[in-house]
Amino acid sequence: MRTFAKCVLGFTLAMTAAAVSAQDYPTRPIKMVIPYGPGGGTDLVARKVAEHMRATLGQPVVVENVAGAGGNIGAAQVARAPGDGYTIMVTAAGLAIAPAVGTKLSFDVARDLAPIAQLATVPLLVLVRPDSPMNSIADLLAQAKKQAGKFSFASFGVGTPPHLVGESMKLLGKIEMTHVPYKGSAAAMPDTLSGRVDVAILDAVSTAPYVLDGRLKALAITGARRSPALPNVPTLSQSGIPFDTVGWYGMFGPATMPAALVERLNAAAVKALADPEISSFIVKGGSLPVDPPLTAAQWATQFQADIRSWQDVVTKSGAKFD
Repeated sequence: MRTFAKCVLGFTLAMTAAAVSAQDYPTRPIKMVIPYGPGGGTDLVARKVAEHMRATLGQPVVVENVAGAGGNIGAAQVARAPGDGYTIMVTAAGLAIAPAVGTKLSFDVARDLAPIAQLATVPLLVLVRPDSPMNSIADLLAQAKKQAGKFSFASFGVGTPPHLVGESMKLLGKIEMTHVPYKGSAAAMPDTLSGRVDVAILDAVSTAPYVLDGRLKALAITGARRSPALPNVPTLSQSGIPFDTVGWYGMFGPATMPAALVERLNAAAVKALADPEISSFIVKGGSLPVDPPLTAAQWATQFQADIRSWQDVVTKSGAKFD
């Protein structure tokens, strides 16, 4: 009985200490790792959120870009960091894809990171040149079948969300398309505009301006809902391709972080996202605010679902990543 009482007492003291620690947190600056170079969509959104979180938390949130290996060097650094809440990360959906495409990682994506908050969804656009005879996904499917394996689609790299969305379209639409990977959306743009590739699947962040000024035509957008910036562009599901998994910007910390600190950071991030200036910034950048905002637990569930969804695409499509 005494042993049991000591265990209960120890547990109670530990929980009390954790609660006190969470109440005091933070007492010094927080490092926010961005595992990409400066100036990209992830970086820009993260910096806006970091500015707002500073006012809420009462301590600076210092952004540090740790680029390399498609975001995995920075992610590994965060996965190995102490779980004291002073090292967090904002990254993109490639993190959920890495296990599916066989990326060699020094950490376990599902086990070694704690999902804190989803900051925005980042849809992709299915694009053609403005004078293309294709005006819908139905036209795309018909044209791909007509060209019998000669139909091509561009993406911004092997194993990226656009690549796997293309594989999903092939699988669900029962068509053949040849994947043409480029090193980024900007690199894919000339061949898309010239018609050298039949269709491109690229991020809305960089390509929405081309659609709005008529230099590209959007046939569909990924995700569960349309973009306020492009209200006339239907989703893939609305177009007959039932695939809703979408890119995102998300906040993570080491898996060893206490739940109380995760919740504290989630609350600060959600408060930042409720600011009309930040919400408007996200929409103008081609992304979508998370509405309603997710709790840390809900974001963890969504993250795990995305890992499974991308793995399912790879398994069923037989996509290659050589």
